[in-house]
Amino acid sequence: MNNQLFGYDPQDTWLHRLGGATKLLAFIGLSIITMASYDTRFIVVVMMLTLVVFKQAKIKWQQISLVVKVILIFSLLNLITVYIFAPEYGVHIYGTRHLILGNHGYFTLTQEQLFYELNLALKYIVTVPLALIFLITTNPSEFAASLNRLGISYRISYAIALALRYIPDVQATYGQISLAQQARGYELSKKAKLSVRLKGVTQILMPLIFSSLERIDTISQAMELRRFGRNKKRTWYMDHKLSQIDYLALLVVIIVILIGIALFRFNGGRFFNPFKV
Repeated sequence: MNNQLFGYDPQDTWLHRLGGATKLLAFIGLSIITMASYDTRFIVVVMMLTLVVFKQAKIKWQQISLVVKVILIFSLLNLITVYIFAPEYGVHIYGTRHLILGNHGYFTLTQEQLFYELNLALKYIVTVPLALIFLITTNPSEFAASLNRLGISYRISYAIALALRYIPDVQATYGQISLAQQARGYELSKKAKLSVRLKGVTQILMPLIFSSLERIDTISQAMELRRFGRNKKRTWYMDHKLSQIDYLALLVVIIVILIGIALFRFNGGRFFNPFKV
């Protein structure tokens, strides 16, 4: 598979050998506890653990560059929006007010607000690599079989597998349409102005949507002809039984979650307050 596409990339790492259900449970569990907690110490530790695991996944920058840039832009917009609509929210949470800029009026900058938004930024740094690890190291067919083993309907499992398989296909189709547009004289490369590139992307989206709908209809008809969903159970070509490394990974995730829950009680809530005297 082309490594420039954002999708499953088969490699020989311990993360690739983990079961799809194991990685899904780890992703959901770590994401929930990280989003729920506002203990900066805990989030930083989980972030460092996540970045170490991310490096071991051997994910190339070319695979994720576009996705990371888009997520970075939306994350920055979210942080700015939080400040615009609630510049004193950190003061409300931590109960103190250490002024940095401003004094009167709506917009003031406080240490509490900066600390709160720092926690939000750290959450993004934790959850984004986890999602990328899950998507790029998980074989869609094996993942569907793992979900079915956990008791999820094979119809739902198969639908999720098709969605994961469709990610690189959509990107490939987008690239083909983009090259076709450029061959007709539309400049969509980095040399063009941002407004021109945005207009070009808009022109690509409509053909992409129609081609995607056509492909979905073809797959749906093929599955109906094969009477997919008629039986209550089905066998799987790529079934993955939980191994020792799966149980070890789940154990580590459970320990991290329990530590996060214990800190709720230790801090008297979800927030760690460094401003408290």
